[in-house]
Amino acid sequence: MPKTAIILGATGLTGGLLTGLLMKDANYSKIKLFTRRPTGFSDPKIEEIQCDVLDLEASKDNFTGDVIFCCIGTTKAKTPDRHLYHKIDYGIPMEAAQLAIENSIDTFLVISSVGTSDKSTFFYVRTKGEMERDLLKIGIPHTYIMKPAFINGRPDEDRKGEKGLKLLMKITDFFMMGPLKKYRSTHALQIARAMAYLGIHPHKNANISNDQIKTLSQQYEP
Repeated sequence: MPKTAIILGATGLTGGLLTGLLMKDANYSKIKLFTRRPTGFSDPKIEEIQCDVLDLEASKDNFTGDVIFCCIGTTKAKTPDRHLYHKIDYGIPMEAAQLAIENSIDTFLVISSVGTSDKSTFFYVRTKGEMERDLLKIGIPHTYIMKPAFINGRPDEDRKGEKGLKLLMKITDFFMMGPLKKYRSTHALQIARAMAYLGIHPHKNANISNDQIKTLSQQYEP
């Protein structure tokens, strides 16, 4: 039976690519986009719900479906205020996961990062590690934490120095062999394809490594 997907972060790079994939995927009959501003997507499957994503509880009656894709995240550069950063990278996934339990949604996917740890002395690394730890405690049956390395595929204008960084990653990727292979950059489309695949195909692992993301991306056939 076709599923209803909930996407948080459809205006971002990976969330936007994921939305585009699901629009063409017969496994999904409805796509609910929870967003603070218009996404620009137009399709019979799309239901756009404009709301305060920092207060999803206020929209809980609409927060119904089969699969939640949490693609919301920020960076230190975009959100230097630590309190706000925590509300975004920790608070939004936690609130969405609690609503998933309340509304009997059994599949939850979230984008995190390689190298996270709830024991880290670095605030930004620790925040993602705490999110992963507490998300798993909530107990959604099919929980998948995407752990990519550097995410490639952003338009050059999105970040200062992005063009140079892309070139640097191509060079460093070439030399990343053996144990370092897991740190090779990952394209945002690979993450989106892997998430779309996991939304309909249960997986034995909750933590989806950088290499697994690339493998699952190749297996996705809408």
